Amino acid sequence: MKLLLEGLLPRLMPGWVAGQHFLCVAHQGKSDLDLSIPRKLSAWQYPGDRFVIVRDNDAADCVAVLKKIKGLCAAAGRPDTLVRLACQELEAWYLGDLEAVAAAFEQPKANTPALRKKFAHPDSWEKPSVELKRLIPSFQKGAGARAMAQHLRGAEHNRSHSYGKFVSGVQRVLSEMGSSST
Repeated sequence: MKLLLEGLLPRLMPGWVAGQHFLCVAHQGKSDLDLSIPRKLSAWQYPGDRFVIVRDNDAADCVAVLKKIKGLCAAAGRPDTLVRLACQELEAWYLGDLEAVAAAFEQPKANTPALRKKFAHPDSWEKPSVELKRLIPSFQKGAGARAMAQHLRGAEHNRSHSYGKFVSGVQRVLSEMGSSST
């Protein structure tokens, strides 16, 4: 996730620089993330900074996961934290933009009408990473994230609903931060 976001966010949010305008913090799985949320959010001392938490849903109950994470954020004094889930995995975001997949992996046959129809609802696939590996046999998660970060387009070009929610959520947070500083 971190590899994708560090390359994607500066493309989607012109002027953003990793480490200056945003900081991606990787975690060693969902348990590590859950344990670190209260500690990191309550210890953060920079006024005006906002948090965005993104994680794979992995077939869990979306409502329950969101409620749990939002509860951890509120308990840490950061109820304004944006929480977004990639349904079911980050790779659904890739399948939502087959033009980007074709470009990132130099596989023009990855973007055909038949595949666009097959992946019309990428968030509904239980294991999008498996489907992506079938489509692009050389696919590796780390290298794939770096490649997709350079080609994934805005939400209007992506069929993944969870990707659209992520992008619009980040844009809303930026808008709120801009309006609160005036």
